[in-house]
Amino acid sequence: MEKILFVLFFFAFLSTEIGAQAYHHVKVESVHDGHTLLVDDEKFVINGMNWDYIPIGKNTLNANFWLKSDNLIKEGLHREMSLLRDMGVNVIRQYTGIPSRWITYIYDHYGIFTMLNHSFGRYGLTIDGQWVSDTDYSDTKTRRILLTEVKELVEDYKETRGLLLYLLGNENNYGLFWSSSETEDFPKEDHEMEKVGEERARPMYSLINEASMLMKSIDKSRPIALCNGDILFIDIIAEECSHVDIFGTNTYRGMSFGDIFQEVKEKLNRPILFTEFGADAFHSINGKEDEASQAFYLVENWKEIYLNTSRIGGSQNSIGGFTFQFSDGWWKYGFDDRIHEDVHDTKANWTNGGYRDDHRKGHDNMNEEWFGVCAKGPTDEHGLYHLRPRASYYALKQAHKINPYMNGVNRKSIEDHFTRIQILCQGSCAMKMKSSSDYNMKEQKTGNPSLDSSSK
Repeated sequence: MEKILFVLFFFAFLSTEIGAQAYHHVKVESVHDGHTLLVDDEKFVINGMNWDYIPIGKNTLNANFWLKSDNLIKEGLHREMSLLRDMGVNVIRQYTGIPSRWITYIYDHYGIFTMLNHSFGRYGLTIDGQWVSDTDYSDTKTRRILLTEVKELVEDYKETRGLLLYLLGNENNYGLFWSSSETEDFPKEDHEMEKVGEERARPMYSLINEASMLMKSIDKSRPIALCNGDILFIDIIAEECSHVDIFGTNTYRGMSFGDIFQEVKEKLNRPILFTEFGADAFHSINGKEDEASQAFYLVENWKEIYLNTSRIGGSQNSIGGFTFQFSDGWWKYGFDDRIHEDVHDTKANWTNGGYRDDHRKGHDNMNEEWFGVCAKGPTDEHGLYHLRPRASYYALKQAHKINPYMNGVNRKSIEDHFTRIQILCQGSCAMKMKSSSDYNMKEQKTGNPSLDSSSK
C-alpha cells in the first residue's frame, strides 16, 4: 500500500512540475541601460506581425476560422505560419477567440508566440441584453463587465504554452472620438481634445489600470500591455496606468517615428511596443500597387525599433513591434455596412502626410485594404487561400536576421545591416518620393513563389 501511495504521489508531483514548465516566464526588466523583455531570463526582441485568417468575401464577424475542422485549421496555419517563421517573425498578435490549444500548436510547430488581445470594449459591449456601440468607461455596469471579461480571460489562458503577454484594447482612445469602427479624422481644437481626455479617456485608463492589477493577481508570469493610438493622452496614462507594464502604441508617422521613443521614456519610463505600424501597398495618386514604397517605410521603421533597444542607444526603451499586417483586409472599406467584401477596394480611407510619396492636400492616401505584406489569393472550396509575398515580405525577412541583443551587435552594425537590405519587387515598382539608390532595390528574377514552395 505504501508503494502504491508513493507511486501516486510521485506521478502527481511530476505532473505538477511538467505543468509548471509548460509555459514560459515573461517579464519586463528595467535597468540602467534601458528596458528589456525577458523570456525565461533571456533577452527577447519582438519581431511581431498582426495576423488573422479572413478569406476574401468574409470579415471579422463571419470568417470563423477556428470553427473549421482540425485538419483544415492545420492546413491554413501551415500555409501562413511557415511563411511567418521563414520571415523571422517570432510573435503574432491575435484577438480573443482563438482556443488556447491552437496558441500552443502554433508555438510547438512553428516556434511563434502569441500576444493575446482583448479589445476592452473598443467596438462596443452587450449590457443588460442590449448592444451598446459607444462604450462609456465611467459607467458602473460597463466597468464590471469588462473586469469580469478580463478575469475570465486570464483564468482560461494562464497555463497556455506559447502565450507571451496580454494586450488590452486597440487604440481605444481614438474610439472615444470616432462614430464608427472605421478610421476618421480628429477634432482640430485643443480644448475639444482636453474635454474628451478628462470626461472619457481618464475613466478608461483608470479601468485599464484596474484590469491590469486584477489580471496580474491571477497570472504573475506575463506582462500586461495597453494598446494606445499613438501617444494621445500620454499625460493621463502617466497618472492613471501605474500597473500597466508596457506602453503599446498603434503609430503611423511615415518613415520615422520621430520623438516617440523619448516622449515615452520621459513621461512613462516604460518600454514601448509598437502594436501596429506600417504602410499600405497602393499608390493613391497613380492608382497602382506600390510594393517598393511600402517596403521602404517598413524597413525604416524597423531600423528605428532596433536602434532604440536596450544597450544599443537612442532611448533604449524599445522592445519590438508588430508590423501591420500580414495579408490584405478586403473587408475593411465599408465594414459597418458590410459591403464590397469580395472587392479589393482602392478608395483611401484617411489622410496622413507622413507618407508623402502619394500624399497631396485634400486627398486621402491611406488605403486600409492594402496593408498586407502579402497579397491574398482566391478562396477555395474549403475556405482556405494562398498568399503572394510582396516586396515588404522579403525586405523584412532580411531585416529580422539581426538580433540587437546578440554579442557584437551595436549601433553601427545595425545601421550597416539595414543599409545592405535590398527591396525586391515583382515587375515594376511605382516610385515618386525616393530615388532608386535610396530604395537600394533590384528586380526579383525568380518569379512569384507560391506559399508551398516558400515553406519547403
